[in-house]
Amino acid sequence: MRYLHPIRRGGRCCFPCEPPRGRVGFLCLGLLTLYLLLCCGSLVFAQGGPSHASEVHEHLAKAAEYLKANQTNAAEDEFNRVLALDPKNAEAYANLGVIAFFQADYQKASQNLRRALVINPALVKTQALLGICERRLGDPAAKALLEKSFPKVSDKRLRIQVGMSLAGLYEEQGDTGGTASVMRTLVDLDPDNVDILFMAQRVYSELADDTMNKLAVLAPRSARMQQIIAERLVNAGDLHGAIDHYRRALQIDPRLSGVHFELGEAILQSGASDAANQAEAEKEFKTAIAVDGDTARTECEFGSIAWSQSDLNGAMAHYQRAFQLNPGEVQAQLGLARILMAQEKPQEAIRYLNMAVQSDPLSGEAHYRLAQAYRRVQMPEKAEKEFNLVKEIRSTKEQVEALYHEMNIHKPQNDQIADEK
Repeated sequence: MRYLHPIRRGGRCCFPCEPPRGRVGFLCLGLLTLYLLLCCGSLVFAQGGPSHASEVHEHLAKAAEYLKANQTNAAEDEFNRVLALDPKNAEAYANLGVIAFFQADYQKASQNLRRALVINPALVKTQALLGICERRLGDPAAKALLEKSFPKVSDKRLRIQVGMSLAGLYEEQGDTGGTASVMRTLVDLDPDNVDILFMAQRVYSELADDTMNKLAVLAPRSARMQQIIAERLVNAGDLHGAIDHYRRALQIDPRLSGVHFELGEAILQSGASDAANQAEAEKEFKTAIAVDGDTARTECEFGSIAWSQSDLNGAMAHYQRAFQLNPGEVQAQLGLARILMAQEKPQEAIRYLNMAVQSDPLSGEAHYRLAQAYRRVQMPEKAEKEFNLVKEIRSTKEQVEALYHEMNIHKPQNDQIADEK
């Protein structure tokens, strides 16, 4: 069940924005990585005068070796020696801040990182670390530091942690839009990161529910509310209920953008082989063009109907039109390939099927048809590779279906993969 406001446990935000705290690690990075970030990169530079330059360099080199050996106490001593020679050495302060952070002494870390920034305000990574540190301390200054450093940090792992901290801060303050904006950036930065994906789906879901709740309050009997209900019913597998609500929406507003197309899709899905359903769906698609203009998706639906009626010429015309409108439309690519295979033109079909697997690498149908086409042109090794991919995709989708079943959610499967080669 969803609520109008985010659920909080024990008065605290339940957004898992940060890794566990303690001595196990710093921002999921090892101490050696921290050393590489702060000592070896272009982050900070020694500030010593000519008379002490060689001694400062010597102590910094020793500190680097101690850090590599995980001897933090010895490294800390060396950095303090640097400061005795050069009280304005930003590198020493920054590294002392890192060591303190690694030891979960955020107060000491904050003091040293701030001193480094006073000497050299351009230290983006130090600024980012200070922001995370002060986030841990509950200091309101953390927000400005995180916002300023997040777009500038180039190190991927550090930027992810800055983003996580900033997203968590926004979420605690009830800024769902700000949280979603940060999560979109993080998903683009690391699209296979499980923690990022988990947080993103929850934030997006919360944002969707918040906007739907607002719509329900402002316009509970509107055409758009009926459309939302219909879309939820489609996702739940109740096509007949969805069709009813789409029609209610159109009774309120016959020219409501997007609804005629969605209604046509729902009608087809409820019985694509039925001639009456096809005729009704086709009528809705024609109305959709009159209301919203022609689109690749609409032409693909026309092509699908023509294909099911064995009208190859009509199907080809619609799929070609769809491809012209959007060369990246997977259904247009697959539709053209199906017709070319039926016309015994596998070599031409391969061109469109390769486009389809590039557009949608997890399309089992695209890989399966590509395997068939390779077999037709006597390319058994490539065919076998595609058949193996089909098996992997099928297995993955079965796992996804099982997970959706555990959540009691229906996930429509439009991608049909044959069981036989």
